[in-house]
Amino acid sequence: MIVGVPREIKTDEYRVALLPSGAKGLTQDGHVVLVEHGAGLASGFDDNAYAAAGAELVDSADVLYRRAELVVKVKEPQPTEYGRLRHGQIVFCFFHFAASRELTERCAAAGIAAMAYETLTDVQGRLPLLTPMSEIAGKMSVQEGAKCLERPAGGRGVLLGGVPGVAPGLVVIIGGGVVGENAAQVAAGMGASVRILDLNLDRLRYLADVMPHNVATVYSGPGVLQECLAEADLVIGAVHVRGSRCPVLIDRAAMASVPGGSVFVDVAIDQGGCSETSRPTTHREPTYVAEGVVHYCVANIPGAVPRTSARALCNASLPYVRELAGLGLDGFLAAAPGHAAALNIRGGNVLNQAVREAFG
Repeated sequence: MIVGVPREIKTDEYRVALLPSGAKGLTQDGHVVLVEHGAGLASGFDDNAYAAAGAELVDSADVLYRRAELVVKVKEPQPTEYGRLRHGQIVFCFFHFAASRELTERCAAAGIAAMAYETLTDVQGRLPLLTPMSEIAGKMSVQEGAKCLERPAGGRGVLLGGVPGVAPGLVVIIGGGVVGENAAQVAAGMGASVRILDLNLDRLRYLADVMPHNVATVYSGPGVLQECLAEADLVIGAVHVRGSRCPVLIDRAAMASVPGGSVFVDVAIDQGGCSETSRPTTHREPTYVAEGVVHYCVANIPGAVPRTSARALCNASLPYVRELAGLGLDGFLAAAPGHAAALNIRGGNVLNQAVREAFG
């Protein structure tokens, strides 16, 4: 199979979808690997490394998309890439279709087989390709939130860890999944007072067992979120519903109850966001103020640390890429039940039920 790795063009996206070691593995399997010039530079891999691995370097994305049978990317196709997609071509990347009707309709119209990293599952029903990026986004949400709390950045001037004689800041994390757990670990390590809200009591029991003493687990019953928001210095939206648009848990009135100058980091923005006041931002212009609260809603948070995140993603994705290239699409889908969950669109049909429901 001809496997193509284009340079990412989403604003401030610096990751690459295939490392030189992955290219070597694919070429040893008998596949042709096309890599667009400069695709790996920001992740720490120059063109020579790909050439030494047996990849063929191409000068333009147009050539790559025209030749590739399987396109391996990090982020969803951008508007300038829609016209390059070909009928029957397999595209394997993060799509997050439920957050964008235009993306869904254009990919369906192109006739591609859209294989989404975020809905592929393993034999335990876990999300092996989403998990490493969720771990990074969770850790970075506190790192970025702490910076935004500084007064020069527009925040209320709170040091999350406090100092002797001054209480630490309060971090409220909505959702106790992978993002929430990693965010809590970092916030607790900084010395903050942390509350994790979730509706799954078993998950809360697990988190209570593994978290340090400055992390409290809270069942998110009626009115509880509102109470926590009114006291928070940093709020982290860590909500995830597999394949679906994220539910809006914070309306504009609730956001207005958050103390002025506090920070809201919406990690769920790539699935539409969990607040009525959320809208996507970029690493170049990451924040805006709504209802007196600094909002950080970058849709590709791990893209800021590509030397870490590209490796983490490719460690998880390469076995699936090699299997997909080796078996072909139908063989891959039949190889394991969780593989079929990755196929969101094929032949113009939207196959993922959550995506179909998102757009009625």
